[in-house]
Formats: sequence, structure tokens, C-alpha cells
Amino acid sequence: MNEREKALLDEVDTRLFIGGEWVDSSSGKTFQVRDPATNEVVAHVADATEEDGIAALDAAVAVQEEWANTPPRVRSDILRRAFELVRERADDVALLMTIEMGKPLAEAKGEVTYGNEFNRWFSEEAVRIAGRYGSNPEGTGRIIVSQRPVGPSFFITPWNFPFAMATRKIAPALAAGCTVVIKPPQLTPLTTLFFTKLLVEAGLPRGVVNVVTSASSSRVSAPIIADPRLRKLSFTGSTEVGRKLITQAAEGVLRVSMELGGNAPFVVFEDADLDKAVEGAMLAKFRNIGQACTAANRFIVHESVVEEFARRITERVTKMKIGRGTEEGVEIGPLIDSDAVDKAVELVTDATQRGATVVAGGERVDGPGTFYQPTVVTGVQPGSAILREEIFGPVLAIATFATEDDAVRLANDTEYGLVSYVYTEDLQRGHRMIERLETGMMGLNAGVVSNAAAPFGGVKQSGVGREGGFEGIHEYLSTKYTFLPNG
Repeated sequence: MNEREKALLDEVDTRLFIGGEWVDSSSGKTFQVRDPATNEVVAHVADATEEDGIAALDAAVAVQEEWANTPPRVRSDILRRAFELVRERADDVALLMTIEMGKPLAEAKGEVTYGNEFNRWFSEEAVRIAGRYGSNPEGTGRIIVSQRPVGPSFFITPWNFPFAMATRKIAPALAAGCTVVIKPPQLTPLTTLFFTKLLVEAGLPRGVVNVVTSASSSRVSAPIIADPRLRKLSFTGSTEVGRKLITQAAEGVLRVSMELGGNAPFVVFEDADLDKAVEGAMLAKFRNIGQACTAANRFIVHESVVEEFARRITERVTKMKIGRGTEEGVEIGPLIDSDAVDKAVELVTDATQRGATVVAGGERVDGPGTFYQPTVVTGVQPGSAILREEIFGPVLAIATFATEDDAVRLANDTEYGLVSYVYTEDLQRGHRMIERLETGMMGLNAGVVSNAAAPFGGVKQSGVGREGGFEGIHEYLSTKYTFLPNG
């Protein structure tokens, strides 16, 4: 670790942020954060107790009414100032992410740009919350429809996109007039803590955003979710955990937003532009080292072009540079921990035992970090675990199909439905895929779909609700209807 990295880490306050104050855990305990590229401990972070979680909710509840009644322009201006401050400190935010999560620095910078757009987008949406007014059909009175903030909201964010997942939840909540308690991931909490500092610098009032870091998410989360004062829960993570949280949230009939697991199909038809398809595949698979819910998980390639597609992909993958994300030219950083490496090994082993062939990579990388080679597996057979489970690693698994109906059947053959990718030069076929593929999002001849101005979310077991776009702020608003009789 160099001097710049040490200086940046020294800037991060690793205590809890409750009611506008940085405080130690009531237990005095901390947990370690490690650089996955070196296994070096880079920070000791406050380990919140149940009491700390409730104290954070107390702080959010105490100022909810005041924040809800804060003029939309004031809320907008705070988010806009946060956007500008993040832009000024973009290199630092990116470096911090690379240190704690491992992604290549160039990708971390891309995440800062993407994540910061939620601050800008929702700063603009804050002043556009509207209702409607009009006569009822009978002509006996007036219908008034108004929007009010849902209320205190609790967020649980994942480790893989430490900045964007925080802004994607915090920004719309603040714009709508909701106060927030956020529980950042144990593995990558530093980016959220740093962003909170920038929010305060932007003029955020005390108690509006509260941060509780913890080595045990359930210990802190359960009492907050069970508290009748909480009105909204948003979670990004695995479907397994999401189901449990929805069950807990049901007791209080909470509004929920759940962005859960994915098993994205990447369909390449016989008429696809293979140059575009290969470029899209590299983005859809290897961005964030494959550790993304939107990552292409199953490459379903027409039998007439599969050999050429695999050849081109393999040529690209074998040239990818592996290393710590701060190193020049690195494209593949470490996986988040040893469990992630073990899972990649298990999935590839299962696939090869069922008849698939590893044509690139397929091995752990020796050293102190948790690295796994970027890998291409061809001839993946039905029933392979790699076709059912979310890989969350740099493994590109290729299966084949013969007809359009086969492609649709294979693509939809999953409990998940977050995103799909389709490559075809046939416009009519493209439109058919929009209708036939069971996903909440789709990239048509595009390997990246995420955008702050678009609604992000899935169907089936990939979750409920949407983040981003015009739809994003309505997750934090409740609709009230008032009838005003004539005379």
C-alpha cells in the first residue's frame, strides 16, 4: 500500500454515523476490512449492536417530518451539491473502492460516474413530484391525488458495487423526503462511509442519513425491520436472503424493493454481428470481474456460429491481465474472498465432468489474494450447475441452440429474470425477443444496460420494485386520494 492509499484511508471515519454524529459502537467492538488483492487489513470498522441500529432508526424517525416538509428545491440542492463533491473527489472514491473490493481502477472510475448520476438524476426529480386534480365522472366533486414520502427507510447494500448501490437507494429516498438508515456490506463498508461524509459536506441535516456498519447483518437488521416505525425496506443481494427479508417485512406490511439474484442469458443468433457480440460479451461477462447480478451467466449461441464466437472470445480472454486493480492495464482483479474462488472452481469442475471443455483459464492464481483466471468453457451440457446458479466470477460458459424457439426456451429456463442480452441483426426478431424473454431488462445488441434514467429491476425470483428512472422515486412515495364534494 502506497502513501496516497494510506492517506485516503485515514480520511475515512470508520465509526457509526447516527443523528449527525460519528460514534463508536456501543460495544466498542470493530471488525476488519481487507484488500482482497493482498489479504492485507486496511481498516477496522465499528461493529454495531442491536441498540445502535435502533438508535439510528430513532434518529431517522425524529427528523422524518421535518425532512418531509423541507422544500423540494432544498432537497434537490443538497443532492446536486453531493453530485458536485463526488465529481471533485471521483479519483479518491474510485481508489477506495479498488482497495476494499478489488475491481480494476478504470472500472471503479466508471462506477463513480454511473453511481453519481443517481445523485444528479434524483436532484432533478425531487422538484417534479406531482399529483393530479380533476372532476369525478359524476360531476359531484373533485378528485385530488397527492404524493407524500413513505417515511423512514432501511437499506441493506451489497459489496460488489459499494458506491452505486448506496447512491441508487439514498438519492431517491432523499429526493422523495424520506429519512434513511443504511447498513453497508461488511466486506466493503468504506465507500459508503466516505460518501456519507460528502453528503454532510453538501449540507445534509442531522439524522436524515444514518449509517450502521456491522459484521452481522441480521443482528442489526432484524430489530430495525421489526420496529413499527419503519415504513420501507430496500435490499440488493441474493434471492435466498431477499426471501427471508420479505418474510420479516411482511409483519409490518412494509413497502419493499428487492433487487435479487440473476442468471442472465446472452443469446447470439446466427445473423448476429460477431464483432459486436464479442465486444458485448466481454463487457457483460467480465465487468466487475463477473461479480455483478447483471453479468451474463449463460451464453446461448447458435450452433452455426458457436465455434467462431468461442474462438474470438478465447483469443480475447487469454490476453487479459490479472492483478491488483491499481496496477496499470489490469482487467481482472481478485474475487471478493476465497469462498467466491471455491464456487468458481466447483462450477467449472461440475461442467467439465458433464462433458464441457475448458478452452481458457480454469485455475486459481497462487498468491496472497483471491484470484481466479478469466475462463471460457464450451460445450456446456443441460443439467450443469453453471447453467442454474449465479456464477459471480470471471467464467464464460457457452451452450448451443438450433432454433429461435430453442433459444427462448433455454433463456427462460431459470427461476430468475433480471436481465437478458440478445444479439441479432434482424429487427423483427429483436422485437420478438423483447416480448418473449422473461426479464425485467434487456440489452438488444448491447452488453451494458444500467443507466440512472432507466428503471432497474427484475421479474420472477429476481425481485420486486425498480431503482432509477421516473419509476425510482415512486418507490419512496405513497399516494393519497382526497374527495372534495361540490358546494
